[in-house]
Amino acid sequence: MELAEVVGVVESMDGRIAEGSLPRIVPDPPGWVRRSVLIAIDPVRLPGDLVVPPGPRAMVVFAHGSGSSRRSPRNVAVARRLNADRLGTLLFDLLTPLEAEERANVFDIELLSRRLVAAARWVRHWPGLRDVPVALFGASTGAAAALVAAAAMPREVAAVVSRGGRPDLAGSALERVIAPTLLIVGGDDVPVLELNREAQRLMRCETRLEVIPGATHLFEEPGALERVADLAAAWVSEHSGPTEERIVEIPDLERGPVE
Repeated sequence: MELAEVVGVVESMDGRIAEGSLPRIVPDPPGWVRRSVLIAIDPVRLPGDLVVPPGPRAMVVFAHGSGSSRRSPRNVAVARRLNADRLGTLLFDLLTPLEAEERANVFDIELLSRRLVAAARWVRHWPGLRDVPVALFGASTGAAAALVAAAAMPREVAAVVSRGGRPDLAGSALERVIAPTLLIVGGDDVPVLELNREAQRLMRCETRLEVIPGATHLFEEPGALERVADLAAAWVSEHSGPTEERIVEIPDLERGPVE
């Protein structure tokens, strides 16, 4: 199913639809692909929203945080900003509604990362995307899943972006990540900021810690989320070259929850 922007309806004071304000579809420019998709992973099928601009520089697969979904308004806003820079996006549900009711699943980083690996590889099978670099964007617990996934498939991930992430939940996988990693944290999110500083000390790859002054965990402050989106777009665009160029010798690089 193709998606397009719908221009809203304006009502008059008495509730009648104002003349000339009926809904109209504003189609995307030629070459854009927007699809609602189902991704077969493990024994389940997970819904997702795929956007592919013409000639994408990279595809960014999102991993939402605990208690969220592919409809996360913050991730959706970031994705739209990435699309404006010709970066494709896939936002998908990491868990089924039934699975999400089980609290343990929300923090099962091995399960979440395994599904993220499968989704990233699924993207590569979309027509025309086989040779397009893939990056991962994770929020909160989703950031831990993104880091574990990046460690599990080092030759397939061009970059990682973490928004208010919990990299501590990635455990020993931190030392195996070789994809350039951007850690974005709110300046007033003190506990998470310390966790990210410690994670950066453990990581061997190129990393950058960006602190958004005055921002809290959800980046709800004016301009904070826009700054996150700008940083993410710049990072992914900068690191969208061939992954083979940065392969380094790290023991057990290929090991991870990919099967």
